[in-house]
Amino acid sequence: MNKQDLISKIKQLEGISQDERAYLINLVNTKKKYGLVWEDKPEAVEEQLRENLPVLKEVKDKAIINGEDYPNHILIEGDNLHALTALTFTHEGKIDVIYIDPPYNTGNKDFRYNDTFKDEYIDKENPFRHSTWLSFMSRRLKIAKRLLNESGVIFISIDDNEQAQLKLLCDEIFTENNFIANCVRRRRKTQANLAKNIAPVHEYLLIISKNINYFSLNKLEYSDDFIKKGFSNPDNDPRGLYQTGPLARPKNSSNREHTLTMPNGRQITAKWSCSEETFAKYVTENRLVIPRGGDGMPRIKIFLSELQGQIANTWWEDVASNDEAAKEIEEIFGTNAAFIFPKPTGLIKRILELSTNKFDDKIILDFFAGSGTTLHATMELNKDGGNRQCILVTNNENNICEEVTYERNKRVIQGYTNAKGVAVEGLKNNNLRYYKSEFVSRDTSLKNKRELTYLATELLCIKEDCYTAFPSKEKWFKAFTSKTAQFIVIYDEVRIEDSFEIIEILHTQKTNDNPVKVYVFSHGQYPFTEDFEEVLPLITLCALPDAIYKAYQNVLPKKKREVVPMLEEDAVGEEDNLFNQDQA
Repeated sequence: MNKQDLISKIKQLEGISQDERAYLINLVNTKKKYGLVWEDKPEAVEEQLRENLPVLKEVKDKAIINGEDYPNHILIEGDNLHALTALTFTHEGKIDVIYIDPPYNTGNKDFRYNDTFKDEYIDKENPFRHSTWLSFMSRRLKIAKRLLNESGVIFISIDDNEQAQLKLLCDEIFTENNFIANCVRRRRKTQANLAKNIAPVHEYLLIISKNINYFSLNKLEYSDDFIKKGFSNPDNDPRGLYQTGPLARPKNSSNREHTLTMPNGRQITAKWSCSEETFAKYVTENRLVIPRGGDGMPRIKIFLSELQGQIANTWWEDVASNDEAAKEIEEIFGTNAAFIFPKPTGLIKRILELSTNKFDDKIILDFFAGSGTTLHATMELNKDGGNRQCILVTNNENNICEEVTYERNKRVIQGYTNAKGVAVEGLKNNNLRYYKSEFVSRDTSLKNKRELTYLATELLCIKEDCYTAFPSKEKWFKAFTSKTAQFIVIYDEVRIEDSFEIIEILHTQKTNDNPVKVYVFSHGQYPFTEDFEEVLPLITLCALPDAIYKAYQNVLPKKKREVVPMLEEDAVGEEDNLFNQDQA
């Protein structure tokens, strides 16, 4: 049966109320043959966007500027739904790597949801626990997909509470074909025996590409930190650092039992992982280590040089644990109470080593920034001479953005004294700029359009990565320059001809072939092309605020929320409807 025909018949039904008609139409529209089904839950921060447009305002006194040649990292204080919406104007299709560590929704006050009626932590007894989380995540992941470029990739940390649901949600948003892997990471080295049955010591890292046809990860080149964890060369083997691995298999393995003769003539019968011929080859190549003076079980040397350049696998036991992340926070702040459950820089560095290199100016986004580990790891990795740029987004609940995220990375850039009283040199080849979310009415009156154009100036600085202000006391324009870009914003369209002299100055300051960007206020879509005829070969024109409206139109919610009435029995067993249903 055709869906549209069925909806038409429902609209013509007599004897039912408008609420009942809306419910039936929604039921037809949301019915799936296969997929994740959940009850969409309203969110206060989304409701704000029904009446307002988000912009970003720089907090100038928090800027840390070390030089024009260094990457401009950005920290945005505000709800990440608002910040992501603003970033669709500045960065749609430009982000290379996204890493997020969202709330795991454990039911232990780790996930706070602001709906239109109340602000609450979601506990295990909440009948809409999973639906609320999925509504929250789906809004943000849909925008995240728009921000990624075609060769981009997203990494998401998660645990068992929402891992299965998240995988299906990502299959729906990014399509199943773009799934790369679901890696397992050991999150703690020690085991707390508090669980009833099995102690959880792992979590997951979901990896999804924007477009599998344009995507590839780098091969692993192990860092010095990794080398320190188990690689050595006690016998000065000319082949370099190595670890040892077992040759004997467990007694219950499927390998056939046979006898091997050791170099000292001793014979050992066991279930071996190699044949007699292969073992003889290992002996000839001096790859064996036999403990206890030749009386122990033989082990094989595994050289680091053989592991370099290998593709990553799905078991990440060698990456730093969350315990080590807590120690990192303690080193920087002098206490480990600054932030609960930080991620280790080693994990993020592994992610960025797989997805970036020093030869490309990659842009990295983390919109659940927490303690700011992603920026810390980015700056550490830039010590290889790279120019990676990081954008962080977090709210300021319990002053986390100001007192943890910002303060941590400020200390990392400027240098600090660690918990042992040792001075740690700063990573000074970096700049950090701090922004807050602000709003302008969505009403498209002339007054609001002008206000949006004024407030969008700092969005344009982010968009063009261009921050040095052209010196002028005039109020009808602002201009900015950098080594790679120049742009001017003309707030008063009657002053267009006056802008030509400034445009020509900006053009002569260029060190590249890029045209000068000219953003001009226009009540509509027309950027006054004919009025700029005299300087047209030097510029690229764009009408404001129309360009912002166009960028936002695909991510903003409708001005009026479509409310679908619920049947009473739906509210009782909501979690029974959260399933992977297959009617094919």
